[in-house]
Amino acid sequence: MTDGHSSPVPPQLPPRKGVLTVVIDPGRPPGDAPVLELSGPLETARLEAALARLAAAHTGAPAWHHRVHRHGPGRHTLRLTTHGATVREAFPAGRLADLLTHKVPDTPTARSFPATPLQRELIADADAHPGTDHQVEQLTWAWYGPLDLERFTSAWQSVVDRESVLRAAIDDGPEPRIVLHDRVTADVVQVPHGAVAWHTLVGRDRRRGIDIRRPGPLRITVLGGGPAGRDGGAPARVLLTYHHALLDGWSARLLVREFYRAYLAGGRLPGGERRPDLGDYTRWLAGRDTAPARELWSRILHPGPAATWPARPEAGGGTGTGRTRLRLTADQTEGLTTWAAHWGSTESGALQAAWALLLYRSGGARDVAPVRFSTTVSGRGIPFDGVEYMPGALRSPLPLSLVVDPRSSVPELLAQVRDRALDMAAYEWVSAGQIRSWTGDAGDPGDTLLVVENPPRGTDGLAAACAAQGFAVDPPESLGVRTAFPLTVVAHHDSDGGLVLTACHDRARLADATEVLTHSALLLGELPRRADPYTPLAEILELLPAAPPAVGMPPSGRFPPAGAPPPPPHITAQEETPAGPGTPDPAQDGTFAPPALVTLRHAAHPDAGAVCLVQSPGIPRSLYDRLARAYRGPEEIVLLPSPPGGAAHAGFRALRPLAEAGRLLVLGGFSGCGAVAYEIARLVALEGVRPPLVVLTDATAGTALARTLRTVAERIG
Repeated sequence: MTDGHSSPVPPQLPPRKGVLTVVIDPGRPPGDAPVLELSGPLETARLEAALARLAAAHTGAPAWHHRVHRHGPGRHTLRLTTHGATVREAFPAGRLADLLTHKVPDTPTARSFPATPLQRELIADADAHPGTDHQVEQLTWAWYGPLDLERFTSAWQSVVDRESVLRAAIDDGPEPRIVLHDRVTADVVQVPHGAVAWHTLVGRDRRRGIDIRRPGPLRITVLGGGPAGRDGGAPARVLLTYHHALLDGWSARLLVREFYRAYLAGGRLPGGERRPDLGDYTRWLAGRDTAPARELWSRILHPGPAATWPARPEAGGGTGTGRTRLRLTADQTEGLTTWAAHWGSTESGALQAAWALLLYRSGGARDVAPVRFSTTVSGRGIPFDGVEYMPGALRSPLPLSLVVDPRSSVPELLAQVRDRALDMAAYEWVSAGQIRSWTGDAGDPGDTLLVVENPPRGTDGLAAACAAQGFAVDPPESLGVRTAFPLTVVAHHDSDGGLVLTACHDRARLADATEVLTHSALLLGELPRRADPYTPLAEILELLPAAPPAVGMPPSGRFPPAGAPPPPPHITAQEETPAGPGTPDPAQDGTFAPPALVTLRHAAHPDAGAVCLVQSPGIPRSLYDRLARAYRGPEEIVLLPSPPGGAAHAGFRALRPLAEAGRLLVLGGFSGCGAVAYEIARLVALEGVRPPLVVLTDATAGTALARTLRTVAERIG
């Protein structure tokens, strides 16, 4: 993409010395190459590394050539040209500005270590789906009785201080690294009752996502709370949002347990930082011999095609993520567990067996046939002392290959599932990417993932301790997660002991998951009643609808509505549809609704222009308020909160009235918003309107940024 930067393995960005400010002129007409003005120390090695990073991310793009002109100490102009070549892809000048102004942690107290194979795969998946909620999971629970918000925040800060993973961030380079920071402020937000509907709050928070390149992979939101007693009003609702690249479901529940310890102790945990931590685990992992794991997976995965997921693209045709939830009663769940144990299996094994039957039938098989899907292992069944108490990204999705023979019995299928689980348990530290590299197509993970939540033990006495302080809490409940799989089903138990199945699915592949879960529940409810040592699988398969003539779901995106008896009345399934700001707008081809502009400072007179500050993830609102107070020009200062998922089209729609009125002069902000700000400027230019300049620096230069914004606004105005 740039001359001399064709290597697919870019160097890591060296630490930046001093503050660098970048001003981008998007160019006009829109096809013109951008010009970057650089103020401050410019290290050639850092510029070269940043350009190499961009080249590696845009392989196959025509070469851009760069030239730096020096105008004096700390003053440079960077020009980009194509030497007459046809360029279909605009140069990512905003991303370059982000890289140049980003301060790489270089203090001796910041530890770093390589990301694990699993983390690299999770990071790659998240990066491959920008602007979505990929790999972001949420836990929620109700809080009855008084909630001391100050003590609540202090308790979470104590957990952050104790658990190094909560001060971690991903640092890009030739290979991603995990950087542990010394001090991070717990991200706790309190929203008053009545300010927003709960489902709207959950949807907004999910679409906001987690920026894993900034320290702190966990966010805590409280709806309600205060001194009211248990009967004094609605219970508070607590929402935890976290990213799978650094935390998994087991970890989130460990952290909730630690939070309760801190809250019950007055807001502070005793003791120092937890060890072992992710760094210790990474070193242990580096010493594993992969040869036995390679031999195992090469043996237990069936080569050749297998039934995975039959959905065709036209089966869905929608956009975004669908979420569907279904619950088995406590009696049904207990009956399923007891029945599975009788055959030497588990509830998880029964769920996997039922899913294998669903895939077999929907794939149209008639005789012995392999099926393939993925299931998770906790990552804690390894010979590493203390791993069960260590939060981190350890839960791994591994491919599971089974053979369904309609003439065999249900206990035989359960035994096959059990044996595979025992095989996999010996190598829970292996990642799916490693398996695929060893086995090729046989290691294909399939299109569906089953996640069975097994919370860590150790909550004995929690209810009594909470009651002694006048409040009660429900167990945390997962709201599901969108993974790299088109369909992910998460199973967990609710507070009443019922088994809850939550399906998160890509609407482009599956319009509605209600019948998928209903048929799963049908099998889970009927297996204990019908299956005995002599019941062939063919008899159980007759409970399901006949497969369509051709492999694939019918155009409706649903299983054929015939053949299966209706589920019992106590089994329900409901499609959850996110609502509120940030919901995909069908009229805009799936782009996000625009965020509302916030006026930080009114214009001195009606003819004054406007300077828009674009909020970067992880930068507190107070910093923008201080920046607006330090600004000395007559222009209006507005703040554009981070568009959902960084969607530039949403930001452009919010700023379009200012641009069309000729008032939008400058887009400014701190490192991290450059890519979005530059894309907004380009969209303005495509409308035939004078594009604003883009000004970027890091968060340590607030007052200096105010002066630069004023100088740039004077130049345009």
